[in-house]
Amino acid sequence: THFSHKSNLTKHLRTHTGYKPFKCDYCDKLFSRKSHLTKHSRIHTGDKPFKCDYCDKLFSGKSDLTIHLRTHTGDKPFKCEYCNKLFSHECNLTTHLRTHTGDKPFKCKYCNKLFSHECNLTTHLMTHTGDKPFKCEYCNKLFRHECNLTTHLRTHTGDKPFKCEYCN
Repeated sequence: THFSHKSNLTKHLRTHTGYKPFKCDYCDKLFSRKSHLTKHSRIHTGDKPFKCDYCDKLFSGKSDLTIHLRTHTGDKPFKCEYCNKLFSHECNLTTHLRTHTGDKPFKCKYCNKLFSHECNLTTHLMTHTGDKPFKCEYCNKLFRHECNLTTHLRTHTGDKPFKCEYCN
């Protein structure tokens, strides 16, 4: 690879050498580029110099603001090559593409079952570990899925959210 500026070559070489000369004063984390340290430091300082012109929300990074602005503009710059569906976030396109390719990059370490979405693997892992992270505040019963807890809570609250359109 060729570079027009020596400084660009120097930065690039760090990707091969792993050299990280910039150190965070707060947590000692190391960075290969000063700009990466500057953005990281804002986690500690709370500095958010980038402001949304639509809603005045503040952001620590310019790229975070750029992504946020799409919620106001409706801009969807990422297009599926198979069905032309548009996405505002690249990660959503990546996930969507799996519906076309059948790619399942998430693998269960217990039974080797494959999943196209990480959240589905996380839920599946609970069948092996026995984890039930959702707890009823009334009787302490545990549930694997939040929707099951929501349904269970109605036994305590008496809530009946579904109404027959024919009866009173």
